[in-house]
Amino acid sequence: MIGRLLLFSIFGLFTCSKQPLPTVDQVDLERYAGKWYEIASFPMCFQRGCTCTTAEYTPTGQGYVEVLNRCIKNGEPTSAEGKAFPVKGSNNSRLRVQFFWPFRGNYYVIALADDYSYAMVGSPNRKYLWILSRSPQLDPDTLQMLKDKAENLGFDINRLQRTEQEECER
Repeated sequence: MIGRLLLFSIFGLFTCSKQPLPTVDQVDLERYAGKWYEIASFPMCFQRGCTCTTAEYTPTGQGYVEVLNRCIKNGEPTSAEGKAFPVKGSNNSRLRVQFFWPFRGNYYVIALADDYSYAMVGSPNRKYLWILSRSPQLDPDTLQMLKDKAENLGFDINRLQRTEQEECER
């Protein structure tokens, strides 16, 4: 009886666990470079209360990408600088982002427009999700398509919060 219970418990661990998070086939970091506007996200603790959130990526040619995140919080501009390191063998679709040494987080590009006009980025544990656009607004049909994709990949889209991008000084 205990053996059978143990077997079912072990089976449950494997069948109930989340599948690996698939990424896009490839990311051209030169095309990905530049400013992105956050359309919606699962806000991280330091992002709560932010509006006008943007991220700017600059390839360095030294094996990493400089990251500059900006937002308006409590009426004041704030920013955070970091580095993103492509994971070998991922064709740049998986990166490890570092804002505080030695800690790095997973940054998986899980959707990307052919023309690099929008992107969706998540973490494999499904705790973090960002929908990004090259412009401050994203077509509602595209946003819904990305939300549907995120839900199908196991993200709890009820946690997704729209990012205010109106009345932002650019």
